[in-house]
Amino acid sequence: MWKYAWLGVLLLNTCLAHSSFTCEPVQVQWCHNMEYNQTFFPNMLEHYDQDIAASKMKHFMPLVSLRCSPNVHVFLCQAFVPECTEKTQVRGPCREHCVRVLADCSRDMHTFGITWPQELSCDRLKPCDISADESTDLPQTDFTTPKASASRDLGFWCPLQLKTHPGQASSFLGAQDCAPPCANMYFKTHEIQLAKTFIGVCSIVCLCATLFTFFTFLINVKRFRYPERPIVFYAICYSFVSLIYFIGFLLGNEAACNKPSMLGAVSTVVLGSQSKVCTLLFMMLYFFFTAGMVWWVILTITWFLAARPKWSCEAIEKKAVWFHAVAWGLPGSLTVVLLALNKVEGDGISGVCFVGLYDLTALRWFILAPQALGVLTGLSLLLAGIVSLNHVRQVIQHDERNQEKLKKFMIRIGVFSGLYLLPLLTLLACYLYEQALRGRWENTWLNEHCQEYSIPCPYRKVDAARPELALFLIKYLMTLVVGISAVFWVSSKKTWSEWVYFFRRTRKEDPVSESWRVLQESCEFFLKHNSRVQHKKKHCKSSSHKLKVISKSMGTNTSAQTTNTANHDLPLTTSNYLKGTPGSGTEMRDSSKSSVQDPAASEKISRKSSKERKSSKAGSTITRVSGTGEPVQIA
Repeated sequence: MWKYAWLGVLLLNTCLAHSSFTCEPVQVQWCHNMEYNQTFFPNMLEHYDQDIAASKMKHFMPLVSLRCSPNVHVFLCQAFVPECTEKTQVRGPCREHCVRVLADCSRDMHTFGITWPQELSCDRLKPCDISADESTDLPQTDFTTPKASASRDLGFWCPLQLKTHPGQASSFLGAQDCAPPCANMYFKTHEIQLAKTFIGVCSIVCLCATLFTFFTFLINVKRFRYPERPIVFYAICYSFVSLIYFIGFLLGNEAACNKPSMLGAVSTVVLGSQSKVCTLLFMMLYFFFTAGMVWWVILTITWFLAARPKWSCEAIEKKAVWFHAVAWGLPGSLTVVLLALNKVEGDGISGVCFVGLYDLTALRWFILAPQALGVLTGLSLLLAGIVSLNHVRQVIQHDERNQEKLKKFMIRIGVFSGLYLLPLLTLLACYLYEQALRGRWENTWLNEHCQEYSIPCPYRKVDAARPELALFLIKYLMTLVVGISAVFWVSSKKTWSEWVYFFRRTRKEDPVSESWRVLQESCEFFLKHNSRVQHKKKHCKSSSHKLKVISKSMGTNTSAQTTNTANHDLPLTTSNYLKGTPGSGTEMRDSSKSSVQDPAASEKISRKSSKERKSSKAGSTITRVSGTGEPVQIA
């Protein structure tokens, strides 16, 4: 009981002492360089603490930055944070300094939209401790309503609220050591919350879709061979992209924004690599976003190699090392370059960090240029491959089964490519529209907030231009929905059966994908057809010049054997598209295998051979060619 009473007495004494006279250290950063370091509150403007005084004083700081008067800094500090000494107690500003500051800074005050408070009216201040001669020379003019107007454009002055620590290499609208506010420059709070929720839902849907594609690949790895295996790596890349956006949704603005750097400042967007979390999110997002686009280009390359030059899957698979080197090396190099240039930028809408959000140069060279190049390259190869497959389809018109399958395969390729290209082209259009109008958006923001931040307003007024929230929602949607197109490629009865076999813990025997089987059978038939046509032309050309070789035999004709042998050797000249080179012996092994499997045929051959041996013992004939070219048998 006595302890609480004693504590109450101490608190009462402290309050009484402060109410009578108590100096406190100066905490306002703008007045740290003054000749005094102690102050007293409330001040003459009736501010009861230094936080309120700092928030009111920040509107006058552009005058200090411009140095419109040699006395402006001292005058403002003495007015908002008065000097406190033990002898004279409180020392505030004086009248003559007030008049001089108003005379020197009236034009700049009008430019910045600064209104002089009535509490600082020069008539209310005490005279300065100077001679009468000096005081009479000072102008006596009422500057509460400035008559001068701004006649020049001072450009963008970074507000003190948006100042960052020196050495971070941050830049905003051309001003160094400056960063944009974390609160979005174009949209209201409820619109930002709607956008965050929308991005979170889209990221979850895309993550589920891409993970389904990846797990389908893991169930049966042999099913997805080249040329369609890049779809798997493409899905992996966009699963990471959607995961990073989902992490940004969970973190809010913790990774993308900085805390206020000083008293009276506001939260600003992260610019540069000073934040480890923001830098990590940027590295993963940009790397996998670019890698996904490169893998799609590689997918079109593999399809082109399979359709046009008729490469086998083994031949394409031998180039897999080069595919991986390009697909992972190129995005990695671009990411390192961006880190070296310090182009990391926080996104206050999605909560992640990316590039080109405020820097138009980085947007053009590291987002627009790679995307445009990838779209042009991939689309050209895709069209060339489809034209080649269409040529194959026209050649095999009498093979209705393979023709129908190849037609469905071409439709499948077209739909899948459309599901990828349509979102990518829409995203490219959004970036082009944004980089074309961002300058007008920033000027509109500057016009609306120049007085709030106490910075010079633009000299020339421009038409107000604000972006639509739907534009940004479409941009984020197209960034994520690109990965969902991989689900279309694996969505089939075969995938359903694979999952059923997986949950039943069984394994299907045939691991070859249906799409590759269609391409294999169609191209194999196409090559066999061309081989037969070439063989017929060659046989007809050589038969007219061929001499009939006459030899001694056991009652048989050598020319007949030659013709028969040629007819039997015809399938051996057909190039096999996937199993090996022409004449590799595969067909011979197959024929020997079939003879062993059919004992009746072997028995017929042996009987025929025995009859020929018996007839040869009866006698022999010699066949010669007469002068007219007709064969003559001589016993």
